[in-house]
Amino acid sequence: MEPAVFELVHRRITPVAGAPTVSHGTIVLQLTPGELPLAARSLKEELGFDLFLDVTAIDWPGEALRFEVVHHFYSTRHKVRVRTKTRVSEADPVVDSLLGLYGSAAFAERECHEMYGIGFRGNHDLRPILLYEGFVGHPLRKDYPKQREQPLVPYRG
Repeated sequence: MEPAVFELVHRRITPVAGAPTVSHGTIVLQLTPGELPLAARSLKEELGFDLFLDVTAIDWPGEALRFEVVHHFYSTRHKVRVRTKTRVSEADPVVDSLLGLYGSAAFAERECHEMYGIGFRGNHDLRPILLYEGFVGHPLRKDYPKQREQPLVPYRG
């Protein structure tokens, strides 16, 4: 990774949680939920991170901020990745949607919502994308009972 790109990100985006770090060649930013939309806009419009790659979550049961919402971005100009991490509580597992900046966020946010129960404020289409309508729970949460039987639904053939 070019040190100049790291310095550019560091100068433009300094989250409350501290300066960016580098992990496995990827710039990592720890953000609060309120910082996420502005940081994503800066990454895209000012710093050239033109590709939204993915959004997922990590479940940390027992912690006050149980979920860590993780976004990945890529700059085709600089050939560098950025990862943002945003912690949210189980009581209010919501972050702002990045759909307005990156159209490809639509499906990734739907998947993250379905698997972890993370809400994306501003994305009005969080229908199931991998599971069927009526599936109960969020199967990638660590407290999801893996032996659980789901309700049968009629086949729509």
